[in-house]
Amino acid sequence: MLLGVLVGAVIMGVIAGIVIWIVGKLGLGIEVDGFGSAFMAALVIAVVNAVINWILGAVGFGGGSGIVGLLVNLIIAGAVIYLAAGFVPGLRVKGFMGAIIAALAIAIVTWGLLALVAGTVMM
Repeated sequence: MLLGVLVGAVIMGVIAGIVIWIVGKLGLGIEVDGFGSAFMAALVIAVVNAVINWILGAVGFGGGSGIVGLLVNLIIAGAVIYLAAGFVPGLRVKGFMGAIIAALAIAIVTWGLLALVAGTVMM
C-alpha cells in the first residue's frame, strides 16, 4: 500500500512538474530554468500547500465554496507559489500578481491536460 502511495506521489509530481514547466515556458508569472527546477517547485508547492490547508482547516477556515472559495483558493495558491520561489533554485516569480497569474495558468493547463487524457481514455 505504501509503495502505491509513493508511486502515485511521484507520478503526480512529474505531471505537476510538466505543468509548471509549460507555464514557465509561456511566461505567465513564473520562470523556471528547466524540468528539474519545475519538478522541485511542484514538490515544494505541494508540501507548503498541504501545510497551509492543514493549518487553515485546524482553525476552522476551509476556504468556502462558490466564487468566494475560488478567490480564497486562488490567493492561497498564489501565496504558495510566491513562497516556493524562495526555496527552489531556478524558480523565479514575477511578484505576487505574477504568482496569482501563474496559479491560474497552472489550474487551466492542468484542467486541459486532464480533459485531454480523459477524452483519450474515453475513446
